[in-house]
Amino acid sequence: MDELCFLPATELARRLRAKELSARELMRAHLAQIERENPRLNAIVTLDAEGALAAAQRADDALARGAQPGPLHGLPVAHKDTVLTRGMRTTFGSPILADFVPDVDALLVQRQRAAGAIAVGKTNVPEFAAGSQTFNPVFGATRNPYDLGKTCGGSSGGAAVALATGMVALADGSDLGGSLRNPANFCNVVGLRPSLGRVPQWPAENGWLPIAVSGPMGRTVGDVALLLSVLAGPDARDPFALDDDPRTFRDPLDLDVRGTRVAWSPTLGGLPVEPAVRVVLDAQRAVFDRLGCVLDAAEPDLSAADEVFFVLRALLFAGLRPLIAGHESLVKETVRWNVDAGLALTGAQVAAADVARTKVFAQMHAFFERYDVLAAPVNQVSPFPIDVPYPTEIDGVQMETYVDWMRSCSRITVTGHPAISVPAGFTAEGLPVGIQLIGRHRGEAALLRVAAAFEAATRVGERRPALAL
Repeated sequence: MDELCFLPATELARRLRAKELSARELMRAHLAQIERENPRLNAIVTLDAEGALAAAQRADDALARGAQPGPLHGLPVAHKDTVLTRGMRTTFGSPILADFVPDVDALLVQRQRAAGAIAVGKTNVPEFAAGSQTFNPVFGATRNPYDLGKTCGGSSGGAAVALATGMVALADGSDLGGSLRNPANFCNVVGLRPSLGRVPQWPAENGWLPIAVSGPMGRTVGDVALLLSVLAGPDARDPFALDDDPRTFRDPLDLDVRGTRVAWSPTLGGLPVEPAVRVVLDAQRAVFDRLGCVLDAAEPDLSAADEVFFVLRALLFAGLRPLIAGHESLVKETVRWNVDAGLALTGAQVAAADVARTKVFAQMHAFFERYDVLAAPVNQVSPFPIDVPYPTEIDGVQMETYVDWMRSCSRITVTGHPAISVPAGFTAEGLPVGIQLIGRHRGEAALLRVAAAFEAATRVGERRPALAL
């Protein structure tokens, strides 16, 4: 039964629709996997086994009555612990919200449930999803399944670990500076940061600050595309929501990618990259040649994005001030620093950041007139020790803040382009390394096809971590 837990979600969905497998059987297998794996990894922090089994029974009964199954019928999923789930604790990893139980579901929860998915619980996050290292004072740290002494990344770290170890079939996450991509990279799974507006944000504290997005995670590119087809689609409550038909993301991905113009950017414009990461990525450069792609070395100048990201991130964190006021002792230092940085911003700084962001987008638009895909590192480092809050140095270059080490992701955040992390290899120490593939603005469909071709050519994602006995 544990083999069921590692089948692609697309295959599980097919078996469930064909009644070759019941939702109850599948849920029992996943709950058993959670019982085996979660105690040592701490990926799922709130579990509703009874509710999940009851929902699985209802799914089987509905199918027996002839009801039309949704695209995610019977699939076990988990929601990030920053996503509002009605009646289920949502802590944001903060002691301030340790007992918070929302009375509303976020839109992405509603859409997954309507598509037939069954939630087993919530996945662990850093405090207020700040930083790509998943630990918090409420639940503790989540460990990397490939090396329990290393971090799983973040902020969607619990989601990545749950996927890597077969605890869920699919998971959702969010991405401000890399929170879908970084943990996928560290855990040998797939995470997609969609274009702005592809997955509507509701509810949202600041719907007019389009920098953080929600998106899908899975063990395969096909699984991510399947979940994207459910999460995407218009919603009038999000001013940036796109009107495209999301069902197109269920179209076949195994198409010919010969002639695709790929820009190979090993440092994304001069960023320091750990030698072990460079070795893994360099070894996979030839894959694009074998696929018939046209590969060129090209390093776009995205240096202006760094200050833009600092300002817009700080502006977003300033919104936390009313919540943490009077509870500062319960908030980690990096979050307090980010809130204070936001409160200290001037109107001139914010205006300059908006202007600079517009120029960065124009530069990327011009870049993608020459190329179809940009290939770059996901993380500039491999998974680091779990007791290290964040890297302070990369290849001899000092990092000034707790988010500087994520610039290979945060620079792409500023552009608004879709980006996917796909497994690419392992270091000599056996730690996962992914490749970041960036597509044209709103070009998820073409990006997913290239990612699927790379995945099929390398099969790196099929390497599982050692599991508990």
